[in-house]
Amino acid sequence: MLRVGLTGSIAVGKSYVSQVLAELGCHVLDADSTARAVVAPGTVGLQKIVETFGPEVLRADGSLDRAKLGAIVFADERARQRLNALLHPLIMAAQDEWLSARAAEDLRGVAVIDAALMIESGGYRRFDKLIVVHCRPRVQLERLMQRERITRAAAEQRIAAQMAQTEKMRYADFLIDTSDGFERTRQQTEAVYEQLRSLAADTERSHD
Repeated sequence: MLRVGLTGSIAVGKSYVSQVLAELGCHVLDADSTARAVVAPGTVGLQKIVETFGPEVLRADGSLDRAKLGAIVFADERARQRLNALLHPLIMAAQDEWLSARAAEDLRGVAVIDAALMIESGGYRRFDKLIVVHCRPRVQLERLMQRERITRAAAEQRIAAQMAQTEKMRYADFLIDTSDGFERTRQQTEAVYEQLRSLAADTERSHD
């Protein structure tokens, strides 16, 4: 099985690329769903967050208030690093379990993990290939303002808190530029998928 990482900065269109890859037949895991699972009520992850950031990041029902936690970590680099240090090992362990299960089911398949901070965490090293989704900076800023309904200044702060798109692109085996809309993005994604499928077949032959 071919293990593929899919990453990109905030509001660059990564979710759409992930959706197209799933439609084409890839096994796709959204790291956001894993991140939510590892901080669900009763988990070690949530307990560690409360110990680090205090009970004020909880909702009345005991679940994590992601907006409150986000406001803290987007404004404070050290707080963000502490959060990442807590959660990344838990998230990566859950992802590895998922990858093992997919490999057992489909040796010739392509398994894709979609994660925004894959490069920053070092998690990208676990994959055979890395896809980086990107777009023009002005397009990214407009998408983020519209999606989150936030001001330009707030959007710029969130973008600045992440690794620059140009830096992420240096790690890529495949690049997908979403600047020019859905149709052009789909065409690029389909072209990348064909290459991934060919690589997955080669990987299986090498194991025979």
